[in-house]
Parts: sequence; C-alpha cells; structure tokens
Amino acid sequence: MNVLILGSGGREHALAWKINQSHHCNNLFIAPGNPGIAQIGKVLDFGVNDFEAIKSFALTNQIDVIVVGPEDPLVNGIYDFMEKAKHENGWKGFVVGPSKEAAQLEGSKAFSKKFMQRNGIPTAGYAEFTKDNFEDGKAYINQHTLPIVLKADGLAAGKGVVISETREDALQVFEDMIINQQFGKASSKVVIEEFLKGIEVSVFVLTNGRDYQVIGHAKDYKRIGEGDTGLNTGGMGCVTPVPFMDSSFMQKVEERIIVPTVNGLAKEGLVYNGFLFFGLMNVAGDPQVIEYNCRMGDPETEVVLPRLDTDLLSLFAAMDNGTLEDANINFSEGFYATVVAVSGGYPGDYKKNIPISGIEGKLPSNALLFHAGTKETEGNVVTNGGRVLTVTSKGHSISEAVKQSVSLLENIHFEGINYRKDIGYEFD
Repeated sequence: MNVLILGSGGREHALAWKINQSHHCNNLFIAPGNPGIAQIGKVLDFGVNDFEAIKSFALTNQIDVIVVGPEDPLVNGIYDFMEKAKHENGWKGFVVGPSKEAAQLEGSKAFSKKFMQRNGIPTAGYAEFTKDNFEDGKAYINQHTLPIVLKADGLAAGKGVVISETREDALQVFEDMIINQQFGKASSKVVIEEFLKGIEVSVFVLTNGRDYQVIGHAKDYKRIGEGDTGLNTGGMGCVTPVPFMDSSFMQKVEERIIVPTVNGLAKEGLVYNGFLFFGLMNVAGDPQVIEYNCRMGDPETEVVLPRLDTDLLSLFAAMDNGTLEDANINFSEGFYATVVAVSGGYPGDYKKNIPISGIEGKLPSNALLFHAGTKETEGNVVTNGGRVLTVTSKGHSISEAVKQSVSLLENIHFEGINYRKDIGYEFD
C-alpha cells in the first residue's frame, strides 16, 4: 500500500514510525513532515490544507491511504474532497478520518454537546451564548457555581478552554472571547460548562461509524509546571496504561460512552472512517465526556502506538472494507511514558531556529525519539515550535519509563530547553 500522512508533528512522526513497520506498506510519504519523519519516509513540500495538491499527488502516485494527523483538514472537509475525487477522477484510495459534518464533533463544542444530549452520553451540564445574548450569558455566569469552564466553540489550537475560579474572571474571559474576539471566529460562540472534578484520561478508538476497536488510552499532563502548576499547554507528557483504567472502568466507558457514540453516528447518518478520541473525566469512578477529537492526540499518540502490538495498516484496511469488528487488538506488556521537551517561554512567546544537539546518538532498544517542532536549516536540525521533541520509553513501571525518558533528554540540548521530570508522579 502507498500511504500519505498529513502533518508535521510528534503525532505524525509516531504514525509514520508505526505504519512503516507494516509489511503492507510499500511507499510512505508525509506532507509537510519534519527532519525526524524524513528518516522514515519521503517528505513533501505542500501543506495539510492544500487539498488540490493532496489530490494531485494521490492520483499521480496511486496513494491507497491518506492518514490525517491534525484536525484542521478534517474540519475543512478533506474526507469529502477526496470522496469527490473518487467519483470525478477515479481515485481508488480512502481517507482515515471523518466527513466534514462528522468532524464537527471536534470543530464545534456546541455541536458535540447537543450530540451527547441526543444520545444520552454523560457529560457536564452547559449553555451556549453569542453576541446576540451576551447579557444572558453574563447573568448565567453570575448565578453559576464555581469554578466555571468557558470554551470557545470552534478550533482554537488547544487554547480555547479556560477554567475560572471567580465570577469576575469568568466575566472577563467571556467578554474577551465574544466581544474582543480573542480567538477570532472560534469564540463567536462560547459554551459555558459546569466544572467536573476528577482525573482526566483519553481513550482512542478506530471506527467506521458502525463498528469500533479500542486501540489504547493515556493520561496527558497539560500544565507547564511540575506538580501540575502553571499555564496549560498542548501537552507536556503522557503515560499508558493508566492504573485506574481497569476492566471495570473500561466496561463503563464502552457501555456508556463509546457504544452510544458510535450508534449515534450511524443513527444520525454521520459518515465516519477514522480515529475518535474521547477526552474523559473519571468522576468518582464514573466516566464523563469532556470533549471529542476526530484524530489522534499529541503527545498521546507517542505512547499509544508503541504499546499497540497490532499492524495499523491492517486495521485501516479492515475499517475501510467492513471487517473491523473481526480485527484482533493486542497490546505490549509493560508501561510507556513520553516526556516533551519544549522551547523556553512556551506556552507564551518563544524563539525559533535554535540549534539542537544530542539527537544523533543511538537510543536504547526500549526508547524512541519523536520530532515535533523541528526543521532542517543548512544541514542542522533547529527548533521550529513550542513543543520540540518527545522521548518515549518502556519500563516495568510508569516511574521507570519516565526516569529513562528524562535521563535521555538530559543528553539533548538547545537554548531554553524545558521539560517536566514528574510526568506520572501520582502513580509512583
């Protein structure tokens, strides 16, 4: 099979690494990729939202599978665009991802909340507001219990969620989002939710909109500072398997959340052919949905795929040809932890184009280095983003895996490098 992956981060590096292991993989292409990915497959110079270039390349190079990493092209309709290419241009492949309409599960918080309500899926109580009922929103905040969760309705690069501890702060955030358009069009509508107290965890599923397979779960660490302090980030590290995710809890997740979601997709005619990410809160042993994402998470992918002991391309083929229900899912023994190295100043302002050293050395057999925000300049690898690299290790315990990842990062250097040494701290 000829495979095209769209994206350039750690998630896409992990996808490329996993797909390249498949004996079904003939040629692997990645657009636009990064220097780490370039060691696995051929990187291309067009962007993830350049649909015409994607179509042209897929037709010319007989691409069988397009694997979409980030959310933007999914919400913008890459699935529908390439389905049209089947009818108009004779393309014979398939896209791993949902239709534009189904991608609204991630693209619109209000859409996903209404979907959950219709299908009886447990989630926090909420209300939605726009400029037209701004005063009603202020009144709603003033009578709401604390803390208050405010979410920009649309895609805001992972930054559109704020937890306010006071009503004064919530009112200011609400005004910043709607009146001052802090996130542009994404915050023209704001969803206000009750705060769920518990432990956050993510579950990942592959589905064709009728059947599904759970391919992994992980706990992500979002805060920049150790002990879960400081600003929220796109993710500073991840661990899997999570000790409290036992068979009893997973049974609740499947029965109360995954099955009603997949049944809801079928019932509502939402075309889905890809990854579905359930952002959950474990509230006193009961799972509730915080959010859906329509792709794999980052940095969760960097621990979920190394633990998955099943051919990913075979699963994609089964999803496409209707045999996903019969697929066997196997997981490797042991624990996996990934630790993210970020640029100095992240998640605020940070510099780019800083030389990176120490990434050329040979890693232990139970460790992997994934590039996230990197690029090559004049033969040197330099920083090109807030999250720069991730190191994933396998161990007999979470703490052992984390310690090895941290130890390996100590040999990697770039000006301002920062990473958390306490990922998985509560499971020591």
